[in-house]
Amino acid sequence: MKWDFKNYKKHSIEELKKLLSPIEYSVTQEDDTERAFTGDKWNETGDGIYVDVVSGEPLFSSKDKYDAGCGWPSFTQPLPNTKLIEKADYKLWASRTEVRSSLANSHLGHVFNDGPGPRGLRYCINSASLRFIPKEKMAEMGYADYLSIFVTDP
Repeated sequence: MKWDFKNYKKHSIEELKKLLSPIEYSVTQEDDTERAFTGDKWNETGDGIYVDVVSGEPLFSSKDKYDAGCGWPSFTQPLPNTKLIEKADYKLWASRTEVRSSLANSHLGHVFNDGPGPRGLRYCINSASLRFIPKEKMAEMGYADYLSIFVTDP
């Protein structure tokens, strides 16, 4: 399947319920959160990119993924030129910053100021909001522009 995220048009609720699994729908459309250590991508270690399960919008690279010990996929930053939507979230006892995709407005997770590196950010993302595209399949699935991320300088 080749993604056409550049021409994405929002699906109806009925279409989304057919296209997504119940947990994917609940997380991305109803702002739910999967239980820690239950998603299939928190311990994914392959090279590739992570895209919005709804639109196919490229979001994160495996190069920026790390084990934060929290049970959800964690990233230090989004892919270059990715425009995530950040919103204040007061649903729990403390203020958090929710992260949403820009094309489909999918709920992805939250960003925290306790990450490694110079930016100190941890994008804590639900597995159910992501689809992993292995490096070997990126070109055939429409993501050839992102292969340069995995080229190492001699």
